[in-house]
Amino acid sequence: MIIVSGTLHVTPDAREAYLADCDAVTEQARKAPGCLDFTLTADRLDPGRINVYERWESEAELAAFRGSGPEAGQTAVILDADVRKYRISGVEAA
Repeated sequence: MIIVSGTLHVTPDAREAYLADCDAVTEQARKAPGCLDFTLTADRLDPGRINVYERWESEAELAAFRGSGPEAGQTAVILDADVRKYRISGVEAA
């Protein structure tokens, strides 16, 4: 299992438009083979922060979906990003 998790930072006035622009990609991801979860959400305390969380069955399925990454317009809005990929070897019920 692969988890992609982290944060993006944009100006507070750009956040809602950025998230709206990501709706189509979120829908595509959730329909993609191997996608277990995919979400980009507004942080409730920091008006410029976007939380990123993806969960995939395998590296190959993530790579097949990923393609070339965000569009240039989306990338231009991002002020800072800290998003990491984690390879999970075991899962237990909480």
